[in-house]
Amino acid sequence: MPAQPQSSGSPAGEPVYLVIGYLRRSHGVRGEIIMDLHTDFPQRIKSGRKVLVGEKHTPLTFDTVRPHADGLLVSFRGIDTSEDVSKLRNQWVYVKADEVPPLPEGQHYQYEMIGLDVVDEDGHPVGKLVEILETGANDVYVVRDDSGKEILLPAIPSVILNLDMDSRILKVHLLEGL
Repeated sequence: MPAQPQSSGSPAGEPVYLVIGYLRRSHGVRGEIIMDLHTDFPQRIKSGRKVLVGEKHTPLTFDTVRPHADGLLVSFRGIDTSEDVSKLRNQWVYVKADEVPPLPEGQHYQYEMIGLDVVDEDGHPVGKLVEILETGANDVYVVRDDSGKEILLPAIPSVILNLDMDSRILKVHLLEGL
């Protein structure tokens, strides 16, 4: 099977955005807001980090960042009051995918895997990886075939046999009944 160009799930030419947090509500009177974490790398969220907020991807820069409960208390440069920061509540915080550092050899961001061709252990096409569900025990890969039928594959070693990012192929062992 020939290598396919990477499909990001984003229209051609548009950048891919990765969610790192969700803004909840203002906290105090100095322009801080509670942010839920939606990243495996919270240590990368620092003062001075440029981010994009909301559906319009408004560019902002973190001014202060500090731990708070299960998330963070953050403030943004140029936003100094609780009234101003409350306008950002209930919005997602993003970074551009091309601005994140590379992972160690053999590890991949989830967005890089979307669009992989999925084949069984004999090389027969199963479909394309269209979504990755995060569960408590292990991730679950949603694979859709050409007819639109979806199957769910647990991301465990006995099912996921080989990932070849160069060829964009994920080889899997199908469990009984799939």
